[in-house]
Amino acid sequence: MADVAADVLVAPSKVEYPFRRTTGPVIGAFFTALREGFIVGIKGSDGTVIVPPVEYDPQTADELNEMVEVGDAGEVTTWAWVAEPLEGHPLTTPFAFALILLDGAGTPMVHAVDTGGDASAVSTGMRVKAKWNPARPVDAGDDAEAPVGARFREGHILDIACFVPEGA
Repeated sequence: MADVAADVLVAPSKVEYPFRRTTGPVIGAFFTALREGFIVGIKGSDGTVIVPPVEYDPQTADELNEMVEVGDAGEVTTWAWVAEPLEGHPLTTPFAFALILLDGAGTPMVHAVDTGGDASAVSTGMRVKAKWNPARPVDAGDDAEAPVGARFREGHILDIACFVPEGA
């Protein structure tokens, strides 16, 4: 039998998608607000403020467009303790992932709660406040570094470094 492999032509190819998706007006507004140091949600058809905002009402599928500013403090509705943070987690010390119902919101959002590594300091119903990363100074170049342990706000959920107990 002839060597079939010798008759096969091979051409290297590379599959790539050299484009980026835009965030659109709703998520874009959420990320822009984070970069500026505040939080927005969107008013649902029933008046509930949904945070983070969504483009379509989860109950009716109607398109939504009424952005609403909410507070950067709120109440922990439920939580899970992370005793050994993994690479990629928002904190390197033990913390809680929590659903936080922000003041003025009708739905909770998930984020990290830093209690200084003390699991007994987190509880359902506790009040927490956002700990914001610093804004990039106007005169800072692209290669400027944020203070140790922080990053400059850039329009990302981690512009909120974490939430901390209110009054801490």
